[in-house]
Amino acid sequence: MAAEAGPAPVGSKSGRRDGLWLLVSWIVLSIIGCLLVALVWGPHIPPGDMSNTAASQQVDITVLATIATPVVIGILLYLGWALTFWRQKPGDETDAAPIHGNTRITALWITVTSVIVLALAVYGTVELIAPAGAGAGQGPQPIFQRGMPPATSDTSWTPGTNNILQVQVIGQQWAWTFRYPQFGGFETTDLLIPLNTPVRFNVTSLDVIHSFWAYQLGVKADANPGVNNVTFTVPKQAGQFVVRCAELCGIWHGAMYDYGKVVPVAAFMTWAHATEIQLAALTKILPPYALTYDPTVIANVGKVNEELGLTSAGGGYYNPADPEQP
Repeated sequence: MAAEAGPAPVGSKSGRRDGLWLLVSWIVLSIIGCLLVALVWGPHIPPGDMSNTAASQQVDITVLATIATPVVIGILLYLGWALTFWRQKPGDETDAAPIHGNTRITALWITVTSVIVLALAVYGTVELIAPAGAGAGQGPQPIFQRGMPPATSDTSWTPGTNNILQVQVIGQQWAWTFRYPQFGGFETTDLLIPLNTPVRFNVTSLDVIHSFWAYQLGVKADANPGVNNVTFTVPKQAGQFVVRCAELCGIWHGAMYDYGKVVPVAAFMTWAHATEIQLAALTKILPPYALTYDPTVIANVGKVNEELGLTSAGGGYYNPADPEQP
């Protein structure tokens, strides 16, 4: 008894060339979609372009979104086409003809996916290296910028200039403080950085693991106790940016946020010199500037943080308003 043949595709019965229609529709919609993503949505994708690192991340996300657009359109288009034209007719319980072992489809699939994955691997590697790690913390010894000798005596990646502002970021439950070693080493809860000036953040912690996330700058680096985690950025626009902790660090983790400012160079210098003088007495009882600190041997840490307005575990005591007491 001969096997019963399955029904012919709906497209064949209607004389419609489904493959051609799908291909043309996909190409047209993909071109429109890619242009919209790259030109309309791209300039508004977070984290923006307030710094070179943020702008680099915005470009990377735009590129990935543009590449993903034809894939998403292809899936949705195929699904919509199948539901519209290849729907099973009422009462038809037969199976369509099976399709398997198509060498051309297999080869095309392997080739296209391999090219995409390898291209993204190359692009991702270049983007991680060229723009100084795309704002990510690179550990105590970041890589060199290609073709640029280090501007300091250590083995750090540098933006190829000696005009680098050093800012130490110190995480503690549950606040951020910042030291400026080039201005006497004063420590403050205010974060100001100058416009169009390379900034090196040295990120560390006094207690548990935190994560320094300067959102609009595109900077994010873990703050580990006993470790100096370096990251670079060059602010390109004046204004305010958000600083948050992006690592669960205790009961008040959600409240561990602050704001920093990018200001003109002249305004920064005025602030830095004035703050250095204002905090001179407090700076004298701080430990000497170092890339990491051991809080168990730091004298007067509670007094220093109290003077800075910190009333949390980082100051050696808990705020009486905290629901949990030691």
